[in-house]
Amino acid sequence: MNPTIITEEVINQLLPKIDIQSALRDMFVELANQRAVQPAQSVTLFPNGQGDTITYQGVMAKQGVFGAKMSPYIIADNTTTVTAWTCLMSMKTGQPLLLCDAAKLTTERTAATTALAVDQLSKHDSKVLAIIGSGAVAAAHWRHVAELRSWSDIRLWSPNLSTNASRREEWSTTRAPIAMSASAEEACHNADVILLCTSSGVPVVDATFLQAGALVTSISTNVPGAHEVPPELLNKAQVYCDYRQTTPSSAGEMILAQRDHGWSANNIVGDLPELMIGQCQKPDDESIVFFRSLGLGLEDIAIANEVYKANLSIEESS
Repeated sequence: MNPTIITEEVINQLLPKIDIQSALRDMFVELANQRAVQPAQSVTLFPNGQGDTITYQGVMAKQGVFGAKMSPYIIADNTTTVTAWTCLMSMKTGQPLLLCDAAKLTTERTAATTALAVDQLSKHDSKVLAIIGSGAVAAAHWRHVAELRSWSDIRLWSPNLSTNASRREEWSTTRAPIAMSASAEEACHNADVILLCTSSGVPVVDATFLQAGALVTSISTNVPGAHEVPPELLNKAQVYCDYRQTTPSSAGEMILAQRDHGWSANNIVGDLPELMIGQCQKPDDESIVFFRSLGLGLEDIAIANEVYKANLSIEESS
């Protein structure tokens, strides 16, 4: 059986037909109930400093699929290239079902995972939202969190935004008024939720920017040891993550906090599987809340399976 090969162009056509947050929510419930398997991601270095590739695997027994996403970070001729492709396979036949360009899917599943955390961890009366970063990942985060709370004050900051007229124009056309902040500190001042959506390998916010009870979410990039917050922040925060079994051994700030600041992965209050079935404590308002999303193979497998089903439905009806 030949697998279906889906390019980014087709992905863009299929995405409106997919409820990504719902698919990921169901997947985290399956993971909590041990009907899905999430091994740790693996990093393979290319020789001579030419980059690396990260492999994200996952098994979803209820859906009868397994697979892996490979995301290479290629360094050549003073340029870097990042791609991502997901292979979805059948647990019944062992045959490949789908090979799809996963670059756009990675952006969407990352933002949707953050949105699940915002829904679970932010105060229900949250009004002030700060977005740090202004690229495609930041835009996806805004789309996924826009309806979760009654935001009345939305701020945006990224290092190059002030000199990027086209980027500012893109954000000015959103359905809600978004204020362009002069600095990360200004954007974060009195914010209830701060979404860190950058490719930075070093912190982009400081603990002094954040008020007690604020939720800070952070994502991963291919930059080795990437961390968007100071590692010492973890000792002051209520820490959550996407999956406690794998995140602490790969998330840059968690590795550094364990090595240099006496923090322990045992201090993680909960992860998304536990949050989805009510098996961990929700945050209080006394200290900062930090959510770290590393990116799981199961997220990639879940969304690839939705793409496969959406495409199959179109083929069957045509």
